[in-house]
Amino acid sequence: MTAATHSPLFPQVPGSAEAVLDGLDPEQREVATALGGPVCVLAGAGTGKTRAITHRIAYGVRSGVLQPASVLAVTFTNRAAGEMRGRLRQLGAGGVQARTFHSAALRQLQYFWPKAVGGELPRLVDRKVQVVAEAAARCRIRLDRNELRDVTGEIEWAKVTQTVPEDYPAAAAKSGREAPRDPAEIARVYGMYEQLKRERGVIDFEDVLLLTVAVLQDRHDIAETVRRQYQHFVVDEYQDVSPLQQRLLELWLGDRDSLCVVGDASQTIYSFTGATPDHLLNFRHRHPHATVVKLVRDYRSTPQVVQLANGLLSQARGRAAEHRLELVSQRGPGPEPVYAEFADEPAEAEGTARRVRELIASGVPASEIAILYRINAQSEVYEQALADAGVPYQLRGAERFFERPEVREAGLLLRGAARAGGHSDPQLADVADVPSQVRAVLSTRGWTTEPPAGSGAVRDRWESLAALVRLAEDFVRAKPEATLADLVAELDERASAQHAPTVEGVTLASLHAAKGLEWDAVFLVGLAEGMMPITYAKTDEQVEEERRLLYVGVTRARVYLCLSWALSRTPGGRPSRRPTRFLNGLRPGSAAPRAGFAAAAGQGGIERGVRPKRRGSARCRVCGRTLTDAGEIKLMRCEDCPSDLDEGLYERLRDWRAEQARRLGQPAFCVFTDKTLLAIAEAVPGTEAELVCISGVGGRKLGKFGADVLTLCAGGDPGSEDASHDASEDSPEK
Repeated sequence: MTAATHSPLFPQVPGSAEAVLDGLDPEQREVATALGGPVCVLAGAGTGKTRAITHRIAYGVRSGVLQPASVLAVTFTNRAAGEMRGRLRQLGAGGVQARTFHSAALRQLQYFWPKAVGGELPRLVDRKVQVVAEAAARCRIRLDRNELRDVTGEIEWAKVTQTVPEDYPAAAAKSGREAPRDPAEIARVYGMYEQLKRERGVIDFEDVLLLTVAVLQDRHDIAETVRRQYQHFVVDEYQDVSPLQQRLLELWLGDRDSLCVVGDASQTIYSFTGATPDHLLNFRHRHPHATVVKLVRDYRSTPQVVQLANGLLSQARGRAAEHRLELVSQRGPGPEPVYAEFADEPAEAEGTARRVRELIASGVPASEIAILYRINAQSEVYEQALADAGVPYQLRGAERFFERPEVREAGLLLRGAARAGGHSDPQLADVADVPSQVRAVLSTRGWTTEPPAGSGAVRDRWESLAALVRLAEDFVRAKPEATLADLVAELDERASAQHAPTVEGVTLASLHAAKGLEWDAVFLVGLAEGMMPITYAKTDEQVEEERRLLYVGVTRARVYLCLSWALSRTPGGRPSRRPTRFLNGLRPGSAAPRAGFAAAAGQGGIERGVRPKRRGSARCRVCGRTLTDAGEIKLMRCEDCPSDLDEGLYERLRDWRAEQARRLGQPAFCVFTDKTLLAIAEAVPGTEAELVCISGVGGRKLGKFGADVLTLCAGGDPGSEDASHDASEDSPEK
């Protein structure tokens, strides 16, 4: 939520059409009142574009210019569509359809298929990758797991660009795509994939768009029916439209121009899926009389963050760069971006976790902190580092909140309790207020006042239920007279809109998955050449898209921003890496990439002192192989090498850890993670020097727990005087 859109968690519906416009800045107001098409909104990151277009729709509906059922708003993710529905509901325009392109097309296809083709619409294929694997096998082409994923991506790209199998090699060459296999082989697999689908009578998501386009092109009567239903269109993230989606939009519109598009060419980061900013950049050529509004007031980020973002784009090249927007921060000053260099990736993860912990101790909620990386494979070392630091986290891109089994089960229980009015449930008999009723119901399914130890499925389940408890507390604060039935109705509305409550925990996400989100503090990690830009970005346009991806990452931060890189991948490795070229001329001490580009970012500060001493190359103590996996490095052996675990010691360590966690009132992993306990039980250290060498121990934990652990390793029982640390000194915030 941008600063311009801060409001209570459950705001009141505006009392009139004019009230819908309250709080909009002049440019947002111009968007909201431009109810005749065509309209093109060029909206920079953090400028309140969703606010502008939802208020435009709501103002049109509330003033009687637009009929809710005649408006179709489309975007690219279920989350974004859900957020739009939620905002429209809060503005009193709940009857408007807000959907993804695929969702809108599927709905129309299901309705018109019996009339256009006959019978029922073929079912959607459950697992596309599985069918592609079978197609490759039939073609006698062996694909490993990564190749299988990449070939599937190529087939999807071919379909959204309306490229048939026999034309794929030429189309891939013309677009400069880096094909994962010989293009002729991919064309064969693509052709066989289509054949398998026909044999099984199934369709995929790309077929949904293709078939809808075909029906609307071939059946003018059906096209006219759709056009009578939907007369006004709004397209969010228009820079991400593919040629196929653009064709569908044109068929929906017909010869009308009641269209409002919103986008930012500088945030085009999905070209690998067929997205292109050309439709946005060419909008005025197709619609010479269009109203064009630029949103550049950035309500999200501090001037320091905005300055770096503008500096990144000032060095960009290409057509999208020619249309870049210069953002102007509307917030007060904040800290300069921090640049941090580390010896290796594990050290970078540990340093990041340490700074995250410091931010949480200073009062920044864990849910307002994100660690963003280029590829998902980078997450593991950060998961381990956060667990070692006792910091809860959540992986972005996991199952949607309201589809989690525990959330669905909780919804059913709360609905049943609301229907019974509490009379048939002895747990609710003496409970009056709604939050206490929710706690009582959820306590039967695993919710407790304190989080469980560990960071796996049990913790994830608890976090989901805890989020529902917090939502109930917020709901009643906003609506003191609310009943449990009112809360259940709110949950149903939120589930429909995919408006999930906040789950406490630091967010780990790829840069692509972070699009459209924001946090108080953002850590951009792994910013070394080869990872940013990614090594397979060869052409100028591919490199420029990587720059835009970094720009998206920078603009996710409201206040705190840290950019870091490691000089080598593994401990003891040759420090041959360089920081990303995109920061040249922006980070302190670096030269501008070429003449004519001034450094646009603040001076910030580059941290070199946070690096630990260079460690020797980590090698398996069983077979001697160099270790690269974070978990293997912690154990100092390959995962599949034989273990010399002292099982008795391991169990004693686990019992001791449980007691420490209980006494400190913290999850068990805040003392030591399971992997660290395993490493201790395998190494059986006899001295502090041997113990501190085990990954996950470190100087701080050595001082707290070292004497106890060494006593256990020696076969003793830690005495009460050894274990009586002052709880305040052991606080993780110190």
